[in-house]
Amino acid sequence: MDDRLRRDDLTDDEWGRLAPLLPAHARRGNRWADHRTIIDGVFFRTRSGCPWRKLPDTYGNWKTVYNRHRRWSSDGTWETILGELRGGSGDGGNPGPAAGPPGDIRPGALFEVANW
Repeated sequence: MDDRLRRDDLTDDEWGRLAPLLPAHARRGNRWADHRTIIDGVFFRTRSGCPWRKLPDTYGNWKTVYNRHRRWSSDGTWETILGELRGGSGDGGNPGPAAGPPGDIRPGALFEVANW
């Protein structure tokens, strides 16, 4: 295995923190590919900026990595992981009032009916 591709992959300690936050394997159909390999593939693609189809075979089929990333993006798995890694509070990533900017900074927020 090429060391250049593996040096930035998850360590055992990092994997130990992430594993409990990931969804269980699907009950129907084939078993999912290894979550650790998939996450390493997503991280590699994010770091390198390569197209999905150019993802090295070390991380499995590019389509599998892409589909899992897309599924976890839509079901909130990535937000749960980020929330745990940021504060470790276990509240699903709710940083609380002190962590964000003061007030609502959306462009149209001042003109919403609820604010009148």
